[in-house]
Amino acid sequence: MHPIERLRYVARASGADPDELVREVAGSLAAFAGEPAALVTACRRMVDRHPAVAPVWWLCARVLSAGDPGDEAWRALDELHRDPTVRELANALPADATVCVLGWPERLGEALSRRGDVEVLVVDTLDEGSGFVRLLARRDVGATDVPLAGLGAAAAAADLVLFDLLACGPTEALAVAGSRAAAAVACTVGRPVWGVAGVGRLVPARLWDAITARVELPAEPWELDEDRVPLDLVSHLVGPRGLEPTAEAVRHIDCPAAPELLRQV
Repeated sequence: MHPIERLRYVARASGADPDELVREVAGSLAAFAGEPAALVTACRRMVDRHPAVAPVWWLCARVLSAGDPGDEAWRALDELHRDPTVRELANALPADATVCVLGWPERLGEALSRRGDVEVLVVDTLDEGSGFVRLLARRDVGATDVPLAGLGAAAAAADLVLFDLLACGPTEALAVAGSRAAAAVACTVGRPVWGVAGVGRLVPARLWDAITARVELPAEPWELDEDRVPLDLVSHLVGPRGLEPTAEAVRHIDCPAAPELLRQV
């Protein structure tokens, strides 16, 4: 496939798993490594088309800040594939805990399946919870399908509220709709709230502002598929270094704030 056609194909893709999406983006960007102007345009097109996917921003920022963009694209992709966050999460989960999750957090399903000793309360946000319950059942993980009206009760009843973060800046994170309410309830009753970040999901303030500015706003804020969750409500983040207090984890943000990405195409 010609590089331009591949770029158009990746830009049009929607709903893809972030890791699969980043693999395709890396291949597309590597083809433009010797053309600086075309590379900048390609990166801007990628982040404009996938604004809520932090690993795409992270990859583009690294490529644009590197001396050898082609090598950097594959280096970043390898780092993403070796991300130990799921393993670290599985190790960090308390024994025999009841965990509250929202929607269909694919990566969390991998960690929960590795443990096998947890009970999961799955809140049916975005009409995805029932499918996730069935997935966990096939993996012999005990799970309860909780209607959206039971979000508060589930967050209060669980030992731990767990979110898969789409993106995380220094003071806020982006997670599936309902996450802010669940985190607020958990905090009021003294339950810990963990956000699962990982390679490519922590971004500096300037990129965070660009991400949130590009996320499409519906007519009403309650129609959004994602919530902006203040990190004051999140007690810990889970990433490649394992479980860390949130304030400590955000100190490790090392993604470059590539100024080329701040302009929209």
